[in-house]
Amino acid sequence: MSEWLIHLARTLLETCRDMLPIAGIIIGFQLLVIRKPIVNPQKTLVGFVYVTLGIALFLEGLELALFPLGKLMATQLTTPEFLNISPDQVAIPWQAYKWIYVFAASIGFATTFAEPSLLAVAYKAEEISGGSIRSLGLRIAVSIGVAFGIALGTFRIVTGTELYFYIISGYVVVLIQTLFAPKMIIGLAYDSGGVTTSTVTVPLVTALGLGLAQAVPGRNPLIDGFGLIAFASLFPIITVLGYAQIAQWLNSRNLSSKQ
Repeated sequence: MSEWLIHLARTLLETCRDMLPIAGIIIGFQLLVIRKPIVNPQKTLVGFVYVTLGIALFLEGLELALFPLGKLMATQLTTPEFLNISPDQVAIPWQAYKWIYVFAASIGFATTFAEPSLLAVAYKAEEISGGSIRSLGLRIAVSIGVAFGIALGTFRIVTGTELYFYIISGYVVVLIQTLFAPKMIIGLAYDSGGVTTSTVTVPLVTALGLGLAQAVPGRNPLIDGFGLIAFASLFPIITVLGYAQIAQWLNSRNLSSKQ
């Protein structure tokens, strides 16, 4: 218990150190550039205290739960006993890791669907578009993109193929889709790739990638363990643009049938 309190206090001090530049910039601009006093300084101070405590507790939670959990799941799903293979077998076919792909897709969909950043963007998009962009449809499209992207990313780790091949190919698809997608959805689609890499998704996905790279024979965690976040950012753009293109096609088809 005492060791945990010491570690928490150290994390809190490091968080305070990281928050000081942010507070300094905001207060400096308010007093020196805008030249107006800070509105409700007591509430502002309390807010900074809450943010600092929240970040410190969140980082502590990552260390205690999310990072070990992601690594543990990756390790358990790749043991020779679970894969039904001989412990001495060196060359393991990529098909043997099918449950890793299923788990990666499932955790990617679930964490993204519950992502607070995505919720905020989806609700605002529905509000500003007057209901033409549905919040639920956007969240599902983004979650499917993350699920597919992380599953493909785990496949890349298992097979040891180069990361740039997938990323370049994906952005080529995005560029082609951008030429034909409705203009109102393009900016939102590109933003959707960014909001997926937030507080809930990143810790589990990072831990999964590192744990998988350590568990698969012949993989280097530093070289192969990272890159899943890039997949989680790229493929939601493709699915949201695709969602908009399908919706546009269905609307034009309904209009032509009525005529």
